[in-house]
Amino acid sequence: MKHVLKTGLVFVFASVAIGAQTFYGTTDIKTYRNGRDGELRDKEKSPLKKVDFPKYTGLNYYPLDFSYRVFAKFKRTKDEKRLSIPTSSGKIKRYVKYAVLKFEVRDKPYTLDVYHVEKSARKGEYKHLLFIPFKDLTNGRGSYGGGRYLFINDTKKSEVILDFNLASNPSCAYGSDRYSCPIPPRANHLKTRIKAGEKIYHYSKAKK
Repeated sequence: MKHVLKTGLVFVFASVAIGAQTFYGTTDIKTYRNGRDGELRDKEKSPLKKVDFPKYTGLNYYPLDFSYRVFAKFKRTKDEKRLSIPTSSGKIKRYVKYAVLKFEVRDKPYTLDVYHVEKSARKGEYKHLLFIPFKDLTNGRGSYGGGRYLFINDTKKSEVILDFNLASNPSCAYGSDRYSCPIPPRANHLKTRIKAGEKIYHYSKAKK
């Protein structure tokens, strides 16, 4: 099977302030990036520090690279127990391992665990959104040191599109202490450089 998709040129876990946005989970890069940009420009939802908000001119991205847009085998995991994931603030958040993704990047195999919030917390239009926190060898060397996030919609299909060009920073990557961002579990540490998606944001060292 060809693993790379050829093309012309994602609240929900208390780590990304998405408000009423619906672009999380999309596979369309323009839609996602426009949504992210609008989010950071919105004073009510932006994770930017107040001192940085007037200076914001857009997010920094790695160049689009469709070798990082792949088909991934989606295998649902059943009867999983609740998982405690530590966050950037030291708090613990509860998730359930929901599925495993198996895929290849540049002909090398990798896996990522997929998470869902506890069933009681799955509400509204985001109840089908799945969470993929991950780290890779670019962390602290081009991308945010604490890792990045991907979002996909729940599916009954056995194969999904996994596009690292849609990788986004957690809200705490912008310097604010208002957020408690889940730290990617060790199972989701990729031993490769994912040079796609959002790069590190250099925020002001001012307190606010």
